[in-house]
Formats: sequence, C-alpha cells, structure tokens
Amino acid sequence: MRDQVAELARTDLALARRIYELLFLVRRAEDYIIKHYHEDEMKTPMHMSMGQEAIPVGVCAALGEKADIYSSYRSHAPFLAKTSDVEGFFAELYGRAEGVGGGKGGSMHLANIDRGHMCSTAIVASGIPVAVGTAFANMRLGTGRMTATFFGDGAVDEGNFWESLNAACVMRIPLLFVCEDNGLAVHTGKRQRHGYRSIAEVVRGFDCIVAEDSSNDAQRIHDIAAGAIARCRAERRPAFLLFECYRYLEHVGINPDFDAGYRDKRDYEAYLAKDCIALQRRRLLAGGATDAEIKALEGAIDQRVRAAVERAKQAALPEAGQLFHGIFHETD
Repeated sequence: MRDQVAELARTDLALARRIYELLFLVRRAEDYIIKHYHEDEMKTPMHMSMGQEAIPVGVCAALGEKADIYSSYRSHAPFLAKTSDVEGFFAELYGRAEGVGGGKGGSMHLANIDRGHMCSTAIVASGIPVAVGTAFANMRLGTGRMTATFFGDGAVDEGNFWESLNAACVMRIPLLFVCEDNGLAVHTGKRQRHGYRSIAEVVRGFDCIVAEDSSNDAQRIHDIAAGAIARCRAERRPAFLLFECYRYLEHVGINPDFDAGYRDKRDYEAYLAKDCIALQRRRLLAGGATDAEIKALEGAIDQRVRAAVERAKQAALPEAGQLFHGIFHETD
C-alpha cells in the first residue's frame, strides 16, 4: 500500500487534475441524465458510459486536441472526454436546435467535428472503417492529426473490425483501435460469442502494436495510450488497445439490471472498489492537492452541468424545415 501511495504522489499534478476534471464531468453529466430522464423531455435512448469513463478520458487526454475520434452508440464519455462540450451535449439530448446534431441526432449520433469528435454511430462496428479512412487521409495529407476509434468487444464479432484492422496493418496507417471490453454484447458474454480465448492474442497475429490493461485507472490508460501514439507515429502502423471495463447500468437505460440474471452483482461491487473517479481523486490528494481544492473543482463542474441542463430545457426546438437539412450535400 505504501508503494502505491508513493507512486500516486509522484504523479504530474496538472495532468492528474485535468484527467479528474474530465472524469468528473462525464460522471456528473450522466448523474443529471438519471436525475431528469423520468421527466420525458429527453426523447432519446440512453446508452450510459457510467463505469467505463476511464478509457475514453485516458485515451483522449493522451490524444490532445489535434486528433479525430469515432465512437460507438455508448457515446457520452468519448464525446465529453474529447470535446468537453456539455452545453451542446445536453441541447442535443433535449432535441434542441442548438444541439450538436441540431436536435436530430440524440444520444447515439453525437458529433462536434471542430473539436475532433467526428461522430458516434448506432450500428455496431460501423464507425471503425470510417476511422481507418480518416487516419489514411490524415497520413496522406500530412495533417499531423492522430485518429482513434472506440468500440466495445461486441464489435469484434463483426467483419468490419477484422477487415479494417487488416487494411490498416497492410497500409501501415497510424491510428488507435480502442476496445472498451466490458465482456458483453448487450446481455451475451464472450464465452458464448468467441471461439478463442483472448482478443489480444488473436490481434497479435497482425502487424500492429498491442497493449492490454485491466486497471480501470484513467492515468495509467493515458500513459499506455501516449506510448502507443508515439510508436504509431514512429513506426507508421496501427495500435490495438484492449481495456477491460464494467458498465454499471443496463445496456440501454438509466437503471441497474442485476435482476435480469445475465451478470452477478458481485462483479459490479469488485469494480466499484476500483472506481476510476475515486482512484483519481486519491491520486490528486497523494500528489498534493487539498480536499478543499478538489471540492471547489467538483462544484464548478456541477454548476456548469446544471446550467447546461437548464439552458437546454429552455432552448428553441428546431424548425420543421430543418428535418431534411444536412441529409444530402447542400451548397449553403
């Protein structure tokens, strides 16, 4: 235990604080979704990120601003970790015109291209090949931008994933394949889906960088991602990052679902004991931050999220004429 505390105390406090801010922003935003969803003003299904925040936060902190990411329908954490755009986020969930999708995309179709979140997609694995195309374009154009695609272990069951991985390896395209491995495709575990023991071992047969982690530690994930990004650039090839995680809530919705019988609550309790936000808070304290400073940071984020919700509730709905806008190419 003393060694762990010593390791935490050696941390870069500025980085630790930034990671904590992002973790707390994502968690608090979803807290407010849970608080208000019963009011039936957010007319969109919710695939919550709660419990899985460490992966998008750690990776996006390593990517920085000069990067493009794609995410799955479990989009809240990747979107907020990359953009911090909680105002556009809630406006979209409430279906308002000032939402990041003009109020038409909802939770599963978020995008803020100016801040590097290219899109989230509802169809499993559908964003992966698009990310490969973006990474290829960035490579050929010499933009210096890195690309990452986030997906669950269920996406590994799709041909899109394997074809995209193969193409990226053959064409030596630098990008991150980030697998958020919560062990489930909706309610089905890996033993019922995979005819192999380890995703990482299969992927190691390809010409790419492979790293694994099960710590649920956002700062450790940051360090792994940062190392992978450096190698991707230097070696000009992709990386596959496999991070184990656990979603606290049901597949779609805001409630726990342990009564459904497909998973054991003891697994939840084990992950709760290493909750990524509690771990990062301890790191800040060990690194020299005071409890008062952390509470002030939390209070400022809470105030911002609360204001974003209230603003979204009062914002204008899109006009009927906008229904088909943005579907086809338009000159305006």
